[in-house]
Amino acid sequence: MRLQSSIVFAAALALGLLATQGPAGAGNLSDPASLNEQAPPVYKVKFDTSKGPFVVEVHRDWAPNGADRFYNLVKNGFYNDTRFFRVIDGFMVQFGLNGDPKVSSVWRDADIKDDPVKQSNVRGNITFATAGPNTRTTQVFINYGDNTGLDGQGFSPFGKVVSGMDVVDSLYNGYGEGAPGGHGPNQGIVQSLGNAYLNKAFPKLDFIKKATIEN
Repeated sequence: MRLQSSIVFAAALALGLLATQGPAGAGNLSDPASLNEQAPPVYKVKFDTSKGPFVVEVHRDWAPNGADRFYNLVKNGFYNDTRFFRVIDGFMVQFGLNGDPKVSSVWRDADIKDDPVKQSNVRGNITFATAGPNTRTTQVFINYGDNTGLDGQGFSPFGKVVSGMDVVDSLYNGYGEGAPGGHGPNQGIVQSLGNAYLNKAFPKLDFIKKATIEN
């Protein structure tokens, strides 16, 4: 099962949209290799969203590579002003495509190695999306249901929602599955045009105002 789509440049160019603003409070996101700090054994991330706050608790021993990547992305502002672009009722909510195409372009191939699956994709657990072995980059999803079938496919949870799951449940899901399988956002176009595309074509999407590491 693939939770990422290929890039569709022709369709992106046809839209003729521009996206020039980077995420508010972004750090050194232009050099993925430089963001390699080891995460604490356990840390929490607070997401302030358009629907309210929720908190994720990350356990590094669950999936060290995933926990480290997530820590560096949050700490440097990658998820600020990003959209929950794939919200499937009863399945999961996916996010992690940056709103600035310039940022997306440098992270597109910044893969990390897979972690063994030590935890299960049960409700509330958060996991990196993947397009195959060793292809995790920035996209993550929170399980709405008990998606244990994903465990055998290499999807390794690295944390769980510990407060605000009602907020996660309330995120707008009216657009359904993404293109080309559905009528929701096309991930390739999001990568090429960022928030300009989403704001124009999918204005009801909920979004992350800011994600911060909690002390």
